[in-house]
Amino acid sequence: MISCADHRVDLGLASAPAGNRPAMTNIDLGRPVQGDVVELILDDHRRFEALLRDLRDSSQDRDAVRRAFAALHVAHAEAEEKHVYPKLKRKNAVDDDEADHGVEEHAEGNEALLVVLELKGTDTQAFDDAVEELARLVNHHLTEEELTILNPAREEVGPQVRSELGSLFVEERNAQIDADCGRIENVRRVVAEARREGLLDDDEDDED
Repeated sequence: MISCADHRVDLGLASAPAGNRPAMTNIDLGRPVQGDVVELILDDHRRFEALLRDLRDSSQDRDAVRRAFAALHVAHAEAEEKHVYPKLKRKNAVDDDEADHGVEEHAEGNEALLVVLELKGTDTQAFDDAVEELARLVNHHLTEEELTILNPAREEVGPQVRSELGSLFVEERNAQIDADCGRIENVRRVVAEARREGLLDDDEDDED
């Protein structure tokens, strides 16, 4: 069973002075405290899908939605890469290639997310095009992860380990959100680090 605490997430830094905090949003990102790691990840996948629908909806507060999406995407990816993928590799539920591919897809999603965040307006064709690319990459990743990582996790890892892993996953996820991980400066840092690590294709190489 998944247990959740307060569902309303402050996207500002809790420790920052009030005058220096970024705008907050009441968009519900959930704040689970325990559960089966597979179900916890799937819950976030449903949140991604809902946020992407809202990003496509011009009647929504798309600026608030993109900030909420950024917080969830970075937090979710960091928690998976720190705890979930390594544990599943140690349990032989997934191999190095599958885990590494998941990390690469996180990097691609963050790169597309940064484009969405960098745009000043949310009512332009450029914004719609950026959202379309973000949705393409994220939806591909969700499908592939559910097929090649979560299914083996169900089949190869016992419920006690999945529960223990769930606690580690949500602890890191929630801490990342509390630290305002979706702020644009942090997303830039994450993308730059991924480029240094060779996780993203160089645009110049693509043109050669």
